[in-house]
Amino acid sequence: MAEPGDPNAPDDHDDLVGFASPASLQGRARTPAPPEPEARAEPDLFTAPAAESIATGPEAHAEPPAPPEAPAVAAAPVAADSIFEPSPEFSARHQRRREPPAIPGGGMALYAVYALILFAVPTLGVSAIIGLLAVTGRPGPEEPLAQSHFIYQQRTLWTATVAVLIGLIFFLVPFGLGPAIMFIAALWLVARGAAGVWSLKARRPIADPRGWWI
Repeated sequence: MAEPGDPNAPDDHDDLVGFASPASLQGRARTPAPPEPEARAEPDLFTAPAAESIATGPEAHAEPPAPPEAPAVAAAPVAADSIFEPSPEFSARHQRRREPPAIPGGGMALYAVYALILFAVPTLGVSAIIGLLAVTGRPGPEEPLAQSHFIYQQRTLWTATVAVLIGLIFFLVPFGLGPAIMFIAALWLVARGAAGVWSLKARRPIADPRGWWI
């Protein structure tokens, strides 16, 4: 038996401990310490689940769901030859639109006179005088629609002129009839001008161009 503390003894573990224990000095073998339990690995939440967690039942052999059907693709628009040119379909659709026929007998001249009539009140009668000179002393158009509007404009401007002159005369009367007559004449003139423009835009002749009503 080896002497206590003999480093050559087979049961001497002083070299592992680093110091001489009382048991080694007495020649007794040391009881080995129980092994430490192995540390369990923490589950990784960012990894795929283990193979045993995969379902193993009838649902495991079920067929995967069919992919969704692709939506119907709309027909591609017809491309034009250039970005600055309309497509052929747009050009054909634009050509199918019917342009309103031009008013025979000088439609723009009739619109111009109606504009002078409507601006008579804001211009204090100056535009009405210009319109009166434009429809006086010249023959009217021969086309029935334009002729009815021409006569209508003449009658409107001459009647308004006579009414304004009467209103100026009645300014001398102390009953205040002059301003009332001029106010009524202004309303009548604007109403006749608006009605005439509406009928001319609709390509309708004036039913009674020589009448006094609208």
